[in-house]
Amino acid sequence: MSRFFRSGDDSSSESSSEEEELYSQEEEESEQEEKNESEEEDEDEDEDESEEESSDEEGGKKSGAARFLRGDDSESEESDDEAPKTLKSAKDKQIAELESIIDTIEKRQKISDWGAVSVEFDKLNRQASKISERGRTPKLYIKALVELEDAMNEALSKQKVTPKKMNATSARGLNAVKQKIKKLKQDYQAQVDSYREDPLDFLASDEEEETPVPKPKKIKAEDFADQFDEDQEGFATVGKGGKTLQFTPESIFKHLRGIMESRGKKNTDRIEQIKIMEKLHEVAATPYQRIKVLLTIVSARFDLSSGGSAASMPLEHWKAAEQEITTLFEVLESNKDYVVIENAEEWDDDEKPPTLQPGEKYIKIPGSIVSYVERLDDELTRSLQSIDPHTSEYIERLTDEGSLYNVIFRGLLYYEALTKDPSLQTPQDSINRIVMRRLEHVYFKPAQVVKILEENAWNPMSAEVESMITPRGSITDATNLLNVLCNYLFVNSEGIIRARAMLCQIYFLALHDEYYKARDMMLMSHLQETIGSFDVQTQILYNRTLVQVGLCAFRKGLVYEAQNTLQEICGSGRQKELLAQGVMIQRYAQVSPEQERLEKQRQLPFHMHINLELLECVYLTCSMLLEIPLLAQTGSSPDLKKRIISKTYRRMLEYHERQIFTGPPENTRDHVMQASRALAAGEWKKATNFIHSIKIWDLMPNTDEIKAMLSKQIQEEGLRTYLFTYAPFYDTLAVSTLSSMFELEDRKVSAIISKMISHEELAAALDQVTSTVIFRKGVELSRLQSLALTLSDKAAQLIETNERTLEQRTQGTANAFDRRGGQNQRGGRGGGQRGGRGGPRTGGTGQRQAGGTQFTGGVLGGAVRN
Repeated sequence: MSRFFRSGDDSSSESSSEEEELYSQEEEESEQEEKNESEEEDEDEDEDESEEESSDEEGGKKSGAARFLRGDDSESEESDDEAPKTLKSAKDKQIAELESIIDTIEKRQKISDWGAVSVEFDKLNRQASKISERGRTPKLYIKALVELEDAMNEALSKQKVTPKKMNATSARGLNAVKQKIKKLKQDYQAQVDSYREDPLDFLASDEEEETPVPKPKKIKAEDFADQFDEDQEGFATVGKGGKTLQFTPESIFKHLRGIMESRGKKNTDRIEQIKIMEKLHEVAATPYQRIKVLLTIVSARFDLSSGGSAASMPLEHWKAAEQEITTLFEVLESNKDYVVIENAEEWDDDEKPPTLQPGEKYIKIPGSIVSYVERLDDELTRSLQSIDPHTSEYIERLTDEGSLYNVIFRGLLYYEALTKDPSLQTPQDSINRIVMRRLEHVYFKPAQVVKILEENAWNPMSAEVESMITPRGSITDATNLLNVLCNYLFVNSEGIIRARAMLCQIYFLALHDEYYKARDMMLMSHLQETIGSFDVQTQILYNRTLVQVGLCAFRKGLVYEAQNTLQEICGSGRQKELLAQGVMIQRYAQVSPEQERLEKQRQLPFHMHINLELLECVYLTCSMLLEIPLLAQTGSSPDLKKRIISKTYRRMLEYHERQIFTGPPENTRDHVMQASRALAAGEWKKATNFIHSIKIWDLMPNTDEIKAMLSKQIQEEGLRTYLFTYAPFYDTLAVSTLSSMFELEDRKVSAIISKMISHEELAAALDQVTSTVIFRKGVELSRLQSLALTLSDKAAQLIETNERTLEQRTQGTANAFDRRGGQNQRGGRGGGQRGGRGGPRTGGTGQRQAGGTQFTGGVLGGAVRN
């Protein structure tokens, strides 16, 4: 036993001293670990400690048989003799790694491999940041930064004079290094300047002893409670490396630049950035700082709903953005020497803000106010699209439109103030866009609502503020406001904006029962000829305007004009899609997800919808008043060419007549169909009751006047239908009889009959002396004769269609209708003198048939020839 112990203890004094040092280090480290178990350490420190512990275990913690083996002991003694072990601290290892990276950069720099230099430079920056977290920035890093900048400038100057271009990889790397150095110099400008003044003195100066950061002790529950009471928030914003961010007026631009550079990158916490900018706005001291922070924070809020997602902007962020834009207007109004315009240059110096130079009147800040206003408007529309319109949430959200209109109004006032100074070169397009936004918020509203919006917009304005486009006292009602805004756009804009302004004015006039003005403007604009070349949103506005003009004509009692105007929209069966009030998926249509998403984005908010049930009711009622007399006229006169006014109404009427059992009407369509049958039978009172019982009329203004107008129209059309139907059975008919049947004045009955006679609709004469209608008897056709005439008409149409089709296929060539073959050509089937299945027909050498036309169109052609 003594021999073994003696072999384990017989080591040199040097090795024993090393073991004592290692054991002492182990004990110290174990004590520190016991004290700091709950504290977080940096990754490099953990790695260093694990390496030191592993080396300690190898050197001084050998246990069991391995400690007493002679071979192992001898090897360790030989290695100790050859190369004595040196223990490096974590800082020394990081410095060594920093030197290694700098050496690699220098080697790559010599061979102009700037792509590799860019990669190594990133490693260098990361390593330097780790070292800086513990104390001061290493001076080797400052030296490497300056030398790399000089090499980069030299490479750029050579590149300008050398005809041989650098390869793409190196050029990209060189450009990347240039951008990184430009950014880093702003952080280390003072140290870089001191190094350039005297490099030797900078490197030889004694480094200050780094005071180790005392590790925080464990906080007891009582201390934590006291600390939380002192600081109720209990949190601090922490940046990269665990440093607490300090928000001061001097650091605002540095924080803003970092946020702007991370904008659009992946894994960026946008909510955290917004919170940081809110704190920056609180500490902003100068107007320039406040304007820059407000412009950046509004853009960051709009980014929350970007990225192709269909979700709208969160409500609290929308209201915050609206308040910040209002604050921005207040700052700009109180500081007239600061202007935000699109064509200003970006200020790059983050250390000092721009100052007013001699000879200049303004400090220009780049930004687009009109873009913010438009985006705020679009986000409100998207929010309204995503909310169920039949809930109170939609009503609450709709109240934000008033504050949005105030923002649009203040934006217009700001741009008007900019146009007063020609030196700013304010683009006219920006003013047109914001005027158009204001117009789009008032054109579909009643005059009373528009007046309230205008009053609320002017109330917060001071007495000195005045508008050039819409002066404060001149706008007395909504009609004048619409005229002023539209006339301004007619003069100063062109293309889509001018067309949309005209459509908005037509819509407003039609909404307020100015039918003839709206009709004349629609006809003079000639938009119906060019609307197909405009964008989809303008086409939707055109459809809405057309429908509103048709409804206005109906309210005026102009049935024919209303039906003719609504025919294009209602006759297609796609009212929802054409008016952007719903997505209609066709049965066999293949719609891609992208098209469906775009279609949903085009939908109008619910408060802008036109009632489709009311629209259908008006269209079917107008069609009934026109179609029923026409059907009666064609039924009594078979020789009259049939004419269809509304195919949609005809299909509904035919389907309704085919029903075996007809119950009481349940919806709008049933009411109109049963009213049509009653009107055709001469029961005008029954038809009037059916039409009046439709509840949708209550949604129209002046409901009683509308129903009275409909009763009058049904009486007149009932009279015309009766005359068309029963004229063949009368020789004379007293006007007073008709007047009592339809409860019309004699004068009105005489006027209707005179109009029918003058239009050659009725073969009769009006005897004014006896107040009677004398009917002229024409040639009465029997049923067989009527069918024969119908057959001849259809045969003539078929021949005409065949000839037109053949001419299209032969492209109008000569002898297209001559089917005779030449002498060397084969004749028809069974041609020549051969018999057989072809029969005794002759071939192509037969005699020319009599008559001018040589059309041999099969059996029908033979029947025509005979």
